[in-house]
Amino acid sequence: MRYPPVNPKCPHLLHGGDWNPDQWRDVPGILDEDFRLMDLAHANAMSVGIFAWSALEPEEGRYDFGWLDEVMDRLAKTGKFAVLATPSGARPAWMAQTYPEVLRVDAEGRRQHFGERHNHCFTSPVYRAKTREMNRRLAERYRAHPALLLWHVSNEFNGECHCPLCREAFRDWLKARYGSLGALNAAWWTSFWSHAYSDWSQVEPPSPIGENTVHGLKLDWKRFVTAQTIGFFENEAAPLREVTPDVPITTNFMGTFPGLDYFRFAEHVDVVSWDNYPFWHSPAGDAAIGALTGFLHDLNRSLKGGKPFLLMESTPSVTNWHGVPKLKRPGMHLLSSLQAVAHGSDSVQYFQWRKSRGSSEKLHGAVVDHVGTEDTRVFRDVAEVGAALAGLDAVVGTGVRPEVALLYDWENRWALDDAQGLNNAHKDYDATILKHYEAFWSRGVPVDVVSEDGDFSTYRLLVAPMLYMVRPGVAERIEAFVAAGGTFVATYWSGFVGESDLCFLGGFPGPLRRVLGIWDEESDALYDEDEGHVKVAAMGKTYAVKHACDLIRAETAEALATYDADFYAGRPALTANRFGQGRAYFIAFRNNQDFESDFYGDLVAELGLLRALDVELPAGVTAQMRTDGETDFVFVMNFTAEVKAVALPEGTRYGEAPLGAVRAAVVDAASPVAGTLSLAPYGVRVLTRAHAGR
Repeated sequence: MRYPPVNPKCPHLLHGGDWNPDQWRDVPGILDEDFRLMDLAHANAMSVGIFAWSALEPEEGRYDFGWLDEVMDRLAKTGKFAVLATPSGARPAWMAQTYPEVLRVDAEGRRQHFGERHNHCFTSPVYRAKTREMNRRLAERYRAHPALLLWHVSNEFNGECHCPLCREAFRDWLKARYGSLGALNAAWWTSFWSHAYSDWSQVEPPSPIGENTVHGLKLDWKRFVTAQTIGFFENEAAPLREVTPDVPITTNFMGTFPGLDYFRFAEHVDVVSWDNYPFWHSPAGDAAIGALTGFLHDLNRSLKGGKPFLLMESTPSVTNWHGVPKLKRPGMHLLSSLQAVAHGSDSVQYFQWRKSRGSSEKLHGAVVDHVGTEDTRVFRDVAEVGAALAGLDAVVGTGVRPEVALLYDWENRWALDDAQGLNNAHKDYDATILKHYEAFWSRGVPVDVVSEDGDFSTYRLLVAPMLYMVRPGVAERIEAFVAAGGTFVATYWSGFVGESDLCFLGGFPGPLRRVLGIWDEESDALYDEDEGHVKVAAMGKTYAVKHACDLIRAETAEALATYDADFYAGRPALTANRFGQGRAYFIAFRNNQDFESDFYGDLVAELGLLRALDVELPAGVTAQMRTDGETDFVFVMNFTAEVKAVALPEGTRYGEAPLGAVRAAVVDAASPVAGTLSLAPYGVRVLTRAHAGR
């Protein structure tokens, strides 16, 4: 399995970052010094122009591309490339003054003032026309430039607008979705509290000073915001695709940012990229942060069906907006950078290259500090990463072939956020997803992250925590997956509502009831101080119950565990249902991490699921794998401050990539490794082996 590089111009892992030469045009020598330092850091791709509109068009209709011409030419001359951005993330002051319609209106009806970034209206015809014009000029000017590698459209799309233009666009979107007011009223159950609409003009977006209790309205507004943002993105991309059809296009996502459905958005980019700012060395512990970061990398890889993604932003040092901007400890920068590569990234990029002298990010981490030299610990860390990436050409374009899929869905999350009557203080959708993921991460089991619309058929195990919303056709595809021999795991709070956020009639878990073989009769919420217990006979253990538990009846399912406290003592808490050639499990209670670890550990062993290394890994250590179908690249990573030892499987010949050695292909440089692999604190080692052929 090998995908082409993001652009055949550069068949290497990308290394560089957000570079803002437009901020330094009045400071002599900075440009020369930046290019000298790029060579020392092994930087080969720089993101340019992300917030440069006022430098490119200082007055309406007066353009200045001279400084960018020089930057592009010097990049090409020195063998480097440009991730060339469109500047729409922050429009210039003259535009806001001349065309106030480009500024957003908040949910309380107030037009925003000029400032910040991304406070523009995505619907505004003026702003759409201005961005198209700017992007066409950029594309036509640099269409044949040897440095042009990738288009970076805008930056971190986010937010919403409630101006008259957006409100009318929302109504048009609803008309297209429902066709009639009668269908809308039925889907939103507006007869509740006498909220039925008799004219389209009465429909307004949700607002703290207006309608904020109709869950169907809130859900559709979030869908609309995603659609309108994608529409704005496509408006920007149109001239780029027309003028430079062979140059790929991306925009940088933000993990599980709740405001946009990235599964929908990913369909419109050529390559997924995202911005990663973990809270390393926090009280949560680096292993827990490592698992969370691994999940986010896997999510971004999965957004386009396993195609390698790009790490567009990370910090080489501190993140200035963290509550406690803690320095990376020695070793962590190489570890966290190669973690991205291990999970499918074909780049390690930074925000930022050189620290800004002023404004809100002047103390954010950067490759080049205010001192301006290479004689810093951070710069040496970055140069170390650059040297390591330069030796990993053979990894470029390789893929990951997981047998496990974890279902994460934005619309499901939005519906859960609105739900009232479960445990309102502890819905914790993302945290629950992570608990299930961590059981695989700690064992080195590769995982894809899929939405409800994903293809389940290629996996052996499908895990769907808190699948509260089940859209049409999803249950049928789950049934087909299990009937064909797959294993399915669902949990409490599953199968409550359909795509319009209306409760299923006839008993929960709605359309999942047949495959799971249970009836979910009631849901109990527990205070933080409460703790029930569940006895699992097959595991010989008792596990805690925290925050939530469902009271279920086993219909065709077999009870594997029961509650041992409260009035529901003796009722099933864990069930398994044979369905066709496969099995479906239902976990009725929320618990501590120990249950997921034991439960999935048993499933991994029973099903013989693929692991990057088929050995027990020490606590805090994980292994991830990429492959081209002939050679596996196994990244063994230690997310602790202690030395760890990993016993390699016997009978398999391993080589090792000499990180830091600049070579054309890692396989040619591989040296034999056997026995016990020692990992330094925050250490990472890259092993090679012949592909197992699964």
